Amino acid sequence: MKQTNTFTCSACGAVHRKWAGKCDACGGWNTIVEEAPLSTGPKSLGAKGRLIPLSDLTTEEVAPPRASSGIDELDRVLGGGLVPASAILVGGDPGIGKSTLLLQAAASFARKGLKCLYISGEEAPAQVRMRAQRLGLTDAMVHLGAETNLRDILTTLDATRPQLAIIDSIQTMWLDSIEAAPGSVSQVRAAAHELVTFAKRKGIAVILVGHVTKDGQIAGPRVVEHMVDTVLYFEGERGHQFRILRAVKNRFGPADEIGVFEMTGGGLAEVPNPSALFLANRDQPAPGSAVFAGIEGTRPVLTEIQALVAPSTLASPRRTVVGLDSGRVSTILAVLEARCGIPFTGLDVFLNVAGGLRVSEPAADLAVAGALLSAREDIAIPPDMVLFGEISLSGALRPVGQTENRLKEAAKLGFSQATLPSHSKTDGTAGIQIRQMPDLTAFVGEMFGAG
Repeated sequence: MKQTNTFTCSACGAVHRKWAGKCDACGGWNTIVEEAPLSTGPKSLGAKGRLIPLSDLTTEEVAPPRASSGIDELDRVLGGGLVPASAILVGGDPGIGKSTLLLQAAASFARKGLKCLYISGEEAPAQVRMRAQRLGLTDAMVHLGAETNLRDILTTLDATRPQLAIIDSIQTMWLDSIEAAPGSVSQVRAAAHELVTFAKRKGIAVILVGHVTKDGQIAGPRVVEHMVDTVLYFEGERGHQFRILRAVKNRFGPADEIGVFEMTGGGLAEVPNPSALFLANRDQPAPGSAVFAGIEGTRPVLTEIQALVAPSTLASPRRTVVGLDSGRVSTILAVLEARCGIPFTGLDVFLNVAGGLRVSEPAADLAVAGALLSAREDIAIPPDMVLFGEISLSGALRPVGQTENRLKEAAKLGFSQATLPSHSKTDGTAGIQIRQMPDLTAFVGEMFGAG
């Protein structure tokens, strides 16, 4: 049977039967490209593989050896250090600091004795050297290269045998056996497959830099994220000096782990205590401010949630949310109106997470509700209080996990009060006065004298 060409969206990887100007899956214009069919597979059967019963495995599992970079925040996100023969994909917005971070990481690994190779497909070696000079990294034994031909890169890696190779970026690589432009779905998929396979076969750790789309997702087919061992996102706003490196996938460590960096004139500096940095300049109590004790990966992080509620002159009041799920905020507003009788009709609502951090766990519901009520009633929440808990549609407050870790982090930073759902598992953290609330109505009555 004759194989026909397929049409694939270069932005999201969706497959179409024919060419179209707009992709129905992601809505991108002029992103659909024609691709040659894949091979039909082997013509004959291969040899039978060796199978081992799971019950017969007598050898104990040994943790993979790791190489520490000396950058504690980076090692934390990687799960404790760099694993040999691992493939890592790093994505982030343009200009967020991906190349700066990886150049600092390469220099740090090189100072630890690893042979490192940095290959840039977007900059000349002189440009990379200028950045290294600005960051004070010229003494590190990192070998630079500027190449986009994947065959030449693989030949160079095979000849030099580095322990770490950084490819910046995967969208600039091209393979002459694929009839498509660099950055297309087929080129990115083929280049990533060749590099990951080479890394596993030769025992070389490879870090790939990936561009992101306007939605913040790594550009190219999602199969690339399945190929690699670890996927890291470099997050942050250009207006903030904080940068957050988040692991969304990690086969060698916990996912959702974060590392916090601060952008300075000398590059990215580690932030060993993010909670203290996110809560800076909170001496005076102010309406609309609530401190949330959250968990990012295995690390407790305290952040400030800020709210502003003001009368609206528009027919449809504005709902502006930064750093939180807007759908979740709309649900909390509906619960406050339906279960507590506190309407937000005719009021503009603005919500923000201080420091540019993104909060996604449902445990932030109670802190969001507290900030909204504080702003609406113009009553400040005590500055030494933390809040956390999930709000159900019935208005009940549900306990969340790792309560003790949240409270210990709060006590370490000088907080003396905590409001959380009833039946939360607490062992009595020293120095913390705990208030347990069964539902949102009780919380409103206790904190704001209404219900």
